[in-house]
Amino acid sequence: MRFSELDGASIGVWGAGREIGSFARQLARRLPSAQIVAAAFDSPPGPAELKMLGSPAPRIVGAAEAVEAMSGCALVVRSPGVSSYRPELQALGAAGVPVTTATALWLAERGGARVIGITGTKGKSTTAALAFHLARAAGCDVRLAGNIGVPALDLLDEQPTEVVVLELSSYQIADLKQGPEVALLTNLFREHTDWHGSEERYRADKLRLLGLPGVHAAVLNARDARLAELTPATPELHRYGLREGWDLADDGGLARREEAALAATELPLRGEHNALNLCGALTALEAIGVELPPLAPALADFAALPHRLQPILERDGVSWVDDSISTTPESSVAALTSFADSDVVLIAGGQDRGQEYGDLARALQESGATVIGVPSTGTSIVEAALAAGVAPACAREAGDLAAAVALAGELVAAGGVVLLSPAAPSYDHYRDFEQRGERFRELAEGA
Repeated sequence: MRFSELDGASIGVWGAGREIGSFARQLARRLPSAQIVAAAFDSPPGPAELKMLGSPAPRIVGAAEAVEAMSGCALVVRSPGVSSYRPELQALGAAGVPVTTATALWLAERGGARVIGITGTKGKSTTAALAFHLARAAGCDVRLAGNIGVPALDLLDEQPTEVVVLELSSYQIADLKQGPEVALLTNLFREHTDWHGSEERYRADKLRLLGLPGVHAAVLNARDARLAELTPATPELHRYGLREGWDLADDGGLARREEAALAATELPLRGEHNALNLCGALTALEAIGVELPPLAPALADFAALPHRLQPILERDGVSWVDDSISTTPESSVAALTSFADSDVVLIAGGQDRGQEYGDLARALQESGATVIGVPSTGTSIVEAALAAGVAPACAREAGDLAAAVALAGELVAAGGVVLLSPAAPSYDHYRDFEQRGERFRELAEGA
């Protein structure tokens, strides 16, 4: 369904957030005869959520009343954080009420043409930011939207651009009907099983992006074992992280078809995983036909995104680094590997999603790093580290982030790194990873 088909319709929304706010604003401005007649929330909405929906005020309901309240709607637009697998939304779908997201409406409106859709368990925001930065440096008329940049529907207020770089989460892909012209997957491992219901369904929802109508080219990371053997039925298939394409060079820089393209000292971000993210961005831009600019000058002013291996403080020879975005063990291993030449004190732990910490524990043992575990999974991480052979003096626990920062300040060696890379989500103690990262900064600056 296209956004332009909603004029005069009765619409339900479920949840709040940037996308729902963007949808409500566009509806009020462009389709004034359409009305949000019911809004469902899992907890009582505050004034900000109610104001976001506009007027006249819709019927506000909880989950128990939602199916009845929305059964007569032409469409229900859900916030991406609201699982499409919850029974109420499944019941609405079974009753013939389409359920979608604002991003899906925009993709249908544009038809996916000249859109690079980027997803993956980790690295999608950085890859999207790199692709946008390089396209702009190449003189391309480009916009950045989705989970990073502006909500996709906000682009309706602008003249169509030559290219849109769109970051997509699995929450948005799960019920997409229209794909982007180029679909890029950075990697795929266990995550968000609470939303999707199982690890298998999470992976299937990510991978379904490749099979959506409109996808002309798939761009896959050949160094990810789950993606390396995929052969999607797209007209074009591009792989990076292998010698035949964009890849890591032996000297630590970047190469294209085994020819040096960027020196290690010219890479804008630390870590092999970020070098691969750059390979993915370059491959996607080539797939959509953007002529690449000279890389070294184009990347010279690119900075790390907040909370993604972001240096926040250097004091007394010690670097404090915020990698609060790392909500999986795999991403924390990548962060740890990025500081292979430094003595690292790792602060890890957060909401328990049933993750396995064996690989992280082995990385700690092999690197000689110290780990400080914080609730709720900190105990499991420390126990795994001890089982892997990490010395008890290098596997400690703290009651909270403040205590962990204080302890890290005592344990870190001169010239070392204190790294917040939690290997777990933040929702047991913080609103989101951004709030956790900001708290880490406050504590580090006051340490």
